[in-house]
Parts: sequence; structure tokens; C-alpha cells
Amino acid sequence: MRLSYDQKRDWLRLSLSENVGPATFRTLINRYGGASAALEALPELSARGGMKRRIKVCPIDAAEQILQQTDALGAHWVAIGEPDFPALLRHADACPPLLCLKGTLTCLHNPPISIVGARNASAAGLKFTRQIAAGLCSSGFCVVSGLARGVDTAAHHASCAYGTLAVIAGGIDNIYPP
Repeated sequence: MRLSYDQKRDWLRLSLSENVGPATFRTLINRYGGASAALEALPELSARGGMKRRIKVCPIDAAEQILQQTDALGAHWVAIGEPDFPALLRHADACPPLLCLKGTLTCLHNPPISIVGARNASAAGLKFTRQIAAGLCSSGFCVVSGLARGVDTAAHHASCAYGTLAVIAGGIDNIYPP
């Protein structure tokens, strides 16, 4: 299953709307059969729930701008249920309905391994991390980690030849630390 552009835009809008986290997103999609219908029902649902002001629903133009910016950065959005969505993540409680992905995605289908550690690691710790990461990746694993300095960075650098996944909480255009 792949979402159309309009469906993906509406999924993005729903996921960025006020008071809609991953669990609520899934409930709304299941109840209304799609994001478009859920978006239409959202204001009435919030009013029935006691909200005194209008709920902030992500505007269409804002979602389209995000999709265009993502595309300009060479990235794209993948929805839960689509082939490129990480299989193990699908089973996590309250997993995000959408992920922004960039790069060669072949390693998404390899077993993931996370390597995290100190930002101010010793030289020996960084060397050991690089050896472990390269060994695991050459055996078919994919390093999945943040982009923090230190151990995380060493793991990613050692994995680049095989494929590595960086998890960036701030968004594809807001990499922290720089």
C-alpha cells in the first residue's frame, strides 16, 4: 500500500494538528476511514470534548509547504503500512504515523542495531565503537542511532559504507547538534 500525494498531505496535516498524537491519530484513522474525514470531524470532536476554542488544524498550505521543502532537501515521507516504513517500528506502541526519510534506504530492511553512548567518549571508546559498528554492518545489520557527538557519531561514520540510519527528532531541516 502506498498513499497518494493527497492522502500523505492529509496524514501530515492530521499528525501536525493540535492534540493529535500517534495513538489519537490511529484511533481517528480507524474510526473515520481516512485522514481527510478525520480532519473534517476534528473540530466537532474537540467541541464535544469540552474544548472552548477552535482546535488548531494544520492548514493544507502549511502541509504542502512541508512536503515541498522535504522534497527540495532530497527526502520524502513514508507512512506506517508503506513498504519503506521500518517493520519493527510498526509494532511499537504509539509509533509515529509518518517518518521523513533521506538517503539510500536499502538498510531499512536489515536487522537494526542501536549503538549509543557518551558524547565525550575516550579515544579507545570511539575506536572500539567503530570496530563494533563496522563488524555488525558487514554482517548485515544496520546501525540506527541519533546524531549525537561521540559514540553515536563514531558508529555512524563506521557504518557509512554499509548504510546507517540517523534518527533526528527535530526534523530533517533542524539537525541538532549541528
